[in-house]
Amino acid sequence: MPVDYSKWDALELSDDSDIEVHPNVDKRSFIRAKQNQIHQQRQERKLHIEQYKYERIVNNGLISRISGLLSALQSHADEAKTKNPAEVAFRAVMESASGLDPKDDMPPPRPEALQAAVGGEPLPSYTKMMATLLDQVNKALDERGVGQEGRYEGMVGEIGEHLKKVEGLQGELEKKLAELEREEARKITSEGIHTGFDSTHINKSSGGSKAEGGGSKEGGKVELLNPNYTPPEALPAPSEREEGGDDDDEEVTASPGAVKFANIKSSDYRESHAWLSSHPEILTEKETDGILVMAFDAQLENKSDYARNCVHQALLIQYCRALGRDGVALFFKRITTPGHKAQEVFYKDVQDTYMKIKNRSREINLQRAKDEAEGKGEGVEQIQLHAVDPGTVINIRIPPKDSEDLDVQVGRAIFESFTPEMQKALETGSLEEVNKVLGKMSVEDAEEVVGKLSESGCLSVEEEVIDATTEEGKQKIKKLEQEAKEQEKEGQENKGQEAKYADDPE
Repeated sequence: MPVDYSKWDALELSDDSDIEVHPNVDKRSFIRAKQNQIHQQRQERKLHIEQYKYERIVNNGLISRISGLLSALQSHADEAKTKNPAEVAFRAVMESASGLDPKDDMPPPRPEALQAAVGGEPLPSYTKMMATLLDQVNKALDERGVGQEGRYEGMVGEIGEHLKKVEGLQGELEKKLAELEREEARKITSEGIHTGFDSTHINKSSGGSKAEGGGSKEGGKVELLNPNYTPPEALPAPSEREEGGDDDDEEVTASPGAVKFANIKSSDYRESHAWLSSHPEILTEKETDGILVMAFDAQLENKSDYARNCVHQALLIQYCRALGRDGVALFFKRITTPGHKAQEVFYKDVQDTYMKIKNRSREINLQRAKDEAEGKGEGVEQIQLHAVDPGTVINIRIPPKDSEDLDVQVGRAIFESFTPEMQKALETGSLEEVNKVLGKMSVEDAEEVVGKLSESGCLSVEEEVIDATTEEGKQKIKKLEQEAKEQEKEGQENKGQEAKYADDPE
């Protein structure tokens, strides 16, 4: 029987000893680079497979909910045509959400390796996704100028387009996933090694007969030496991946009208209704985000009641916007109806959002307190100027403006490049004032300024002139003489030690 060796073609070798490289290329470095490349590609392939599998689960949940929303609209076609279809759609979303277990309304968490690689916040609930979808549909209909007569057909068409788009993405995702899985299975790697028979010992049955071809006896039992063996774990995914271009550096702030709306008490629905009716321009996503930022800032200052009120008003705007053209009237009609299911969904959303802000604010405040405590305990690193050698002082001279000397002109230009605060400190001629300005700077900035001070000639180290006729001068001279004697004595001791080691090195 011929032996088939084709299966070895799938071996993925990262250190082929027979590899040929250019004479100018180090062979070991080339093999090591090839190994790293293969391992990196393998890790990225495994990470993409995890990502596609996770997105497939989320897309399936979203497709089922969009399909359910379309079915609800089509089953209530008569009602949707006579009333606002946005109201029917929103009611269908709320009713489906209220009947679900809260766990079923949340997408599953990302796998640990995927979360470590991509990071980011957890996905919102399916109910919030559907509310955002309705908001986009209503916005598209308003931009097209669709009236009440064609509102129902337009909404069904727009939701259907969204469904096709998600299904199209799901189809592309399935193709990419299948291709990556085929590529992963095509290669035989060390990760695919698994234990087969750990022992050749076979307990033979007494009454069995030999199988055709000289095989083992019937009823033979294989005994594993290590039955609890588990395959080796996959290589860890990269802990960090650079991402860029998605962050918006623009600061989100609420408009004055939105700020006044945020200050309305959450229990006063009549005033909130009146304000939104007279100020529809604040029914935007930007105003919702701006008020949520206000809530976050208030919670950082431990103003819990005001923060919760801001969260309530921000989500109120979001829900009204999701209901379409008549969203304001529809929302307040539902929220003020005793026992309506919309109340439970809305209040739960407010509570969940507030708790996220509260927990995050607490973490930030704890970190700030920790940083302040560490700063006070260890002191802040600073750059300060002092004369090192005894009997010397650091003098300050400012280069004159009208000098014809090129070096002085360069020094004057450097002096004028300093901040006004540093210029004033130098003009006083006091090293203490200069040190005060340096103490307010970071170490990097202070080092740069000190370098420029030396380059410009503003600082010079000179021998100190002591007036020996005063008591203060006499004390300074006495101190300098004492320091000089100590230095001379220390130098003699060091010479004695050197001579001793020279005579007897052991």
